[in-house]
This record gives sequence, structure tokens and C-alpha cells, in this order.
Amino acid sequence: MSRFLSDKGLINTKPVTDLAQQVRNKATNMASELVLSAMNFLGVPYKRGGQSSDSGFDCSGFTRHVFENSVGLILPRRASEQANSPDLVSVKQAELKPGDLVFFNTLRHTFSHVGIYIGDNKFIHSPRAGGEVRVEDMRLSYWQKRFDGARRAPKVEATTPATP
Repeated sequence: MSRFLSDKGLINTKPVTDLAQQVRNKATNMASELVLSAMNFLGVPYKRGGQSSDSGFDCSGFTRHVFENSVGLILPRRASEQANSPDLVSVKQAELKPGDLVFFNTLRHTFSHVGIYIGDNKFIHSPRAGGEVRVEDMRLSYWQKRFDGARRAPKVEATTPATP
């Protein structure tokens, strides 16, 4: 949809394109693919329990969809279950890399919200009812106060081996 609107000159996607290029330059091949896949859903509306771009996403439905369709990793359904998944490794905030899952306490309990770190202290997520998939800056006080931790999928961190 955003490509259509951009082609018709109805929206300016230059900032998104510039951000995607920065991510591509910094990330591993698989992490870059994951982040660029997530960026394709910018503007998709929030829907509680939503798991597709057609019906909309909630936060964990968004991360689950992106991971499954870009790198083939099926995450648990809920944000708290994703945070506690044995398939993911805990990461310190100072060590974040594009493609890491970032968790926040937005409903007065830990790991109640999740997004995907894209680099440069920014993450992409499906925020809340009335919102849509968007990029946020983790340096904003709202997110700083609510940061609960981050997880990395070892599969995403690995670089693709060179072909002979």
C-alpha cells in the first residue's frame, strides 16, 4: 500500500528509504532482511489479536509474523512468551543489533509489549488501538522508563556463509 501511495506521489517515503539503507549497511544479511521485511508493514493498523497485514497486527502478532516470514523462526504468540522463549538469548541494551526483539512494560507488567530493534536507537512495532506499525526512538523518556530487556535469535545473528 505504501509503495502504491509513494508511486502516486501521495506520501514521501524518502525518510523510510534512507533509514532502510542505513540498516542494510549495518546489519548482517539475515538481520537486514528481517528489518527490511518489518519496514514493509509501516502503516498497517493495530488490531488486538491481529496477526496479518490484511487484518492488522498487535505487537506480538507483528513480531511473530515478521520473524516467521523473513527468517523462518516461529515465535510464541504473546510478548511475555517471546521474552521467555528458550530459543532466544538475553541481550543488554548497550549490545543491541538490528533484528533483536525489544520488550517494554506498557501495561504495568513486565514484557507486555514487544518490537523489533532496527538500529540507531530505533525500533519498529505495532503500538496500540488506533495506532499503526511505526518506528519509535527508544531514547524517548516513555520508552526508556519502560524498557524491560531484549532478546536475540541466534539464527538471525549468524551471517550467511560465503559461496565458493
